[in-house]
Amino acid sequence: MTIDSGLRTRSGQKLPKGSGMGGGIVSGVFDQSESMRPTIYGERWAIVGGHPIVSEVGAEILRRGGNAVDAGVAAGFASNVVQVEMCNLGGIAPILVRASGSPDVKAIAGVGTWGARANLQEILTRYDGTIPLGGVPSIVPGALSGWLTALSGFGTMSLPDIIAPAIELALEGFLLDPRTASHLAAMSAGFSRWDSSMAVYQPDGVALKAGERLRQPALGATLQRLSDAATEAQVAGASRKAAIEAAHTLFYAGDIAETICTFVNARGGYLDPSDLAGFRAEVTPAPAVDFGGWRVHVTPTWSQGLVIAQALGVLERRGIRNLESTSVQFSHEVIEALKLAFSERERAYGDPRFTSETAAQLLDPDHLEALAAMIGERALPNTPTTPQAGVALPSTTAIVVVDADGTAFSCSPSDTIDGAPIIPELGILCSPRGVQSRLIPGHPNELRPGGRPCITPAAVIALGVDDNIWAAACPGGDVIVQAIVQAMLQYDVVGKSAQAAVEAPRLFGSSYPGAFHPHPVGESLVFVEAGLGEEVAAGLAERGHEIIDWPANEFDAGSVQTIISTSTPGGARLLAAGADSRRTAYAYAR
Repeated sequence: MTIDSGLRTRSGQKLPKGSGMGGGIVSGVFDQSESMRPTIYGERWAIVGGHPIVSEVGAEILRRGGNAVDAGVAAGFASNVVQVEMCNLGGIAPILVRASGSPDVKAIAGVGTWGARANLQEILTRYDGTIPLGGVPSIVPGALSGWLTALSGFGTMSLPDIIAPAIELALEGFLLDPRTASHLAAMSAGFSRWDSSMAVYQPDGVALKAGERLRQPALGATLQRLSDAATEAQVAGASRKAAIEAAHTLFYAGDIAETICTFVNARGGYLDPSDLAGFRAEVTPAPAVDFGGWRVHVTPTWSQGLVIAQALGVLERRGIRNLESTSVQFSHEVIEALKLAFSERERAYGDPRFTSETAAQLLDPDHLEALAAMIGERALPNTPTTPQAGVALPSTTAIVVVDADGTAFSCSPSDTIDGAPIIPELGILCSPRGVQSRLIPGHPNELRPGGRPCITPAAVIALGVDDNIWAAACPGGDVIVQAIVQAMLQYDVVGKSAQAAVEAPRLFGSSYPGAFHPHPVGESLVFVEAGLGEEVAAGLAERGHEIIDWPANEFDAGSVQTIISTSTPGGARLLAAGADSRRTAYAYAR
């Protein structure tokens, strides 16, 4: 008797059991994988970084007994060396930290400010309503202060131990993977205008190839100086925190600050040493919204993090949990909730020290109810704006770490080498993130002396019952918050695993002013990844959305890194890490 395997050829021929390679193909015996990569599980710690080397650096710190913040900061320094196409030591690093056992999450503003001399009217007049790259959009480098503030306030290890892997990677170099090599080659269209950048990233005038070594000696020397400052302080009897402060002072109140200011001001910048000397990455409570059984904490309105909170708050009120996740209605609700949240970004987000509306007001239940009531069966109109000329810098990476004690770290470092020239003496750039300020007097995100721009990089740490944690971060400009919202829905509403949730097909709406000059509006455009289904795409089109098809696993759909920590019946933690396969993200756990 022939046993039917359940398999059929295209012509309908049955295949008996035993057909095929291995002689044992039986349909349905093994479950089809729900994701391209497996969810990585651990009980002691988990880390997801934007690059395998970055994740390995953080994992080694955890193996040595460091906590999640120690590992996150070490990985952050490493990302500033390895992922130069995505972030920089002279760039930005918006951070969220949850200390073990705390009911709260803290936001660390590793995002610089405009210099005190910055003048909106002068820039409007001199550059005819644009903001050119080079020196003009330079703000105080915020990433280093963010790293040091997190390490000092929430870490346990010394700066020399934390920064050592990054120093080695910069001085000895590392082998480029194919994707990083291709990114550097593509970005040369931007950084080739600056000789100082070409000297580092194309020293022979030819793009480095996969498998070739990238060395950054000037960056390594700067990192070594920071380590030496902390070591000298420790030898002199300083505490761990005081030694970290010595490194902060070296960078922000010494010759390094002078070098930065001289360089950017020669190119039209507005920074003075006093701007750096007075800078500190502020630590504030992270705004939060309730979503299901979670309290979702996000970066404040100096970032677009509140888009995540507002969109989830609206979707909760729209009954998203009652909808079939593969339906047209589900996707329509997501698009419209995000559209409303982006409308709020345009209307109200900016440096909270200067804006008129607080995060608490924007997340007020009555306000979220009013937003939810605006959603109908048809696509809402676009958000009006006044477009401006300028540039876009599609960069950023992400680092997420959670340990067994419940300490959590989530961060989205950014600023890349096609956005600003390398300062040759230091091997770093000076953050050009001023391009995300608005050149519109009276706008909540207008260019202000001493003000922070509202940046696209954002982070999330959600706290649930039984001390459960859902932490996430993502690169991708305006995509960042949209990808994070959809990953949260795939996990908490649909019920997918950590890895399957970040790999699930996504959509991206652009019916709002983009965060980068010239702040274009996408006229109801919705990009839909293959996998959501033609029925969904067609149904959205019928509702007034202009559909553009994306291939599966689209790079531009972002790369969500997530860790989910749940309590086991025995009281231990089960950590599940998901590393989005759309980019070079990589997860470790133990």
